[in-house]
Amino acid sequence: MAILRILETPDPVLRQISVPIAAVDDSIRTLIADMFETMYDAPGIGLAAVQVGVPKRLLVMDLAEPEEEGAEPVKEPRVFINPEILTHSEDQLLYNEGCLSVPDQYAEVLRPDRIRARWLDEHGAAHEEDLDGLLAVCLQHEMDHLEGVLFIDHLSKLKRDMVLKKLAKARKERGSRAA
Repeated sequence: MAILRILETPDPVLRQISVPIAAVDDSIRTLIADMFETMYDAPGIGLAAVQVGVPKRLLVMDLAEPEEEGAEPVKEPRVFINPEILTHSEDQLLYNEGCLSVPDQYAEVLRPDRIRARWLDEHGAAHEEDLDGLLAVCLQHEMDHLEGVLFIDHLSKLKRDMVLKKLAKARKERGSRAA
């Protein structure tokens, strides 16, 4: 397994539309393992393949929380290959989102609270399930990446510009500390 480089905005690869995966084979399973290692190292709760420079319809997630205060979370890794949203609720949820490709920046995004989704797992088995809460929000966020969309694209121009300005300032500060 390897830790992959996570692309950051404004990298043009992040704006590519990801292609479907024709077959779930060992190369895809290796990519999945590398993506989990990368996501856990970052740390994050979701990662789309395009964020590591592979524009394929694949994402990984793990929303596990520690069972006890200060304890290590019990991992609950989930793999979504060629995911589709079949239906979504009219009810929406405002959630403070962040993204490994827009590091250390957060903003509230309004998304459907419940969705019905279909996908393949790492063994090629098909799944269809109703999802809600953080799982639904996270899947929608990661699926946006497959369409070349970042969470900041859901913000008003003013809010998006503020987030990008903060990101540029943080990069500049990191660069001056590294020099």
